[in-house]
Parts: sequence; C-alpha cells; structure tokens
Amino acid sequence: MDIVNIIAWIVVGAIAGWLASIVMKTNASQGLLTDIIVGIIGGFLGGIILNALGVGGEVTGFNLTSVLVAFIGAVVLLGLLRLIRRA
Repeated sequence: MDIVNIIAWIVVGAIAGWLASIVMKTNASQGLLTDIIVGIIGGFLGGIILNALGVGGEVTGFNLTSVLVAFIGAVVLLGLLRLIRRA
C-alpha cells in the first residue's frame, strides 16, 4: 500500500463519514477525525455487506463507487452505534 492509496482511503473515508453523519443526524457531534474513522470502517463494513449480498462492493481508490460503498457501511455503522447506545 503506497502513500497515494492511504490518502485515497482518508479522503474517501472523510467524504463517506461526513455524508453518513448528515444522513444519521450525528454531524453536530462528530468532527473531521471521527468522520474519517467512521468512513474508513464503513468502507470495510460496506464491502463485507455488499459482497455478502452478491453485489460486489469494493473500495478501490478515489471514485464514486468507493464513496458509495463506504457511505453504506458508515450509515450501517452509525445505526449500530445508535442501537448500542440506547441499550
């Protein structure tokens, strides 16, 4: 993994995490670092979910598909965190 891939993961994570925080209404309590972390974890989670559904979701760099996969995973992650906090 070279520096370009690492930067792509950070940028995709930031965008996906930020969009997911807006959709899940957690934007006011999240900062940039949290958005990046949520987006990166969302990329892994979204890839697992979409591969299990047979859609074939992969984060392959800085492109719309990667942002969409990470966004889906980030929304699922924030939803799970919301459920855990309520319990």
